[in-house]
Amino acid sequence: MSEKSIRERIIETSMRLFEANGYHRVTVDQIVKESGTSKGGFYHNFKSKDELLYIIHDQFISYVLEKAEEAYEQWGTPTERLQAIVKSFVMMIDLYRSQVTIFYQESLFLAPEYFKDIEIKRDRYKKMMFTVVQEGIDSGEFRPELPVPIVSMAIFGMVNWIYKWYQTSGTYSIEQIADIYADMVLHSVLKSEAMENPDFNRFFLHTAEIPFKHL
Repeated sequence: MSEKSIRERIIETSMRLFEANGYHRVTVDQIVKESGTSKGGFYHNFKSKDELLYIIHDQFISYVLEKAEEAYEQWGTPTERLQAIVKSFVMMIDLYRSQVTIFYQESLFLAPEYFKDIEIKRDRYKKMMFTVVQEGIDSGEFRPELPVPIVSMAIFGMVNWIYKWYQTSGTYSIEQIADIYADMVLHSVLKSEAMENPDFNRFFLHTAEIPFKHL
């Protein structure tokens, strides 16, 4: 068994146990037993259970930050950047749902040194969102009467809550949900002139694309 597979098994097992039982109710012995590994394997890959919790948190925060920075570099307008950032943010919920759930349940238990690292990345992501929204206003694409912090925090709140209700077996795929959220955000922030820009029209949903269904 490779070291990578041991690490992955420990992470996957710990996520399942943390999510079901809570961080403090789970011991290293339980993680080792459930993952079919050993204490030696655990401590070869992780300094402590605290570091393991940090790594679980860091996975999804690093992902959304990387995707936001990629979107900023790839696209040339605030509208394109915001659409790409919102979509990647929503898609993260499907990729890292367990990590997000554990983050909201257990983040208070992060050791101070690890919490600081998470906070730094979280603040970078927040700053990126603020920057894109402000640039949208400055460029004349976004409505100037909408305060940058309120718009940004509203987006965070909308997307973060998805983990509470999204099911992979549900009516809508995560890709459809991402398109719906991006459409709602852009319809909320774009000025009427920008809404009529044909370059942005591809971001808006049309009736036939996602038929109405009950959740």
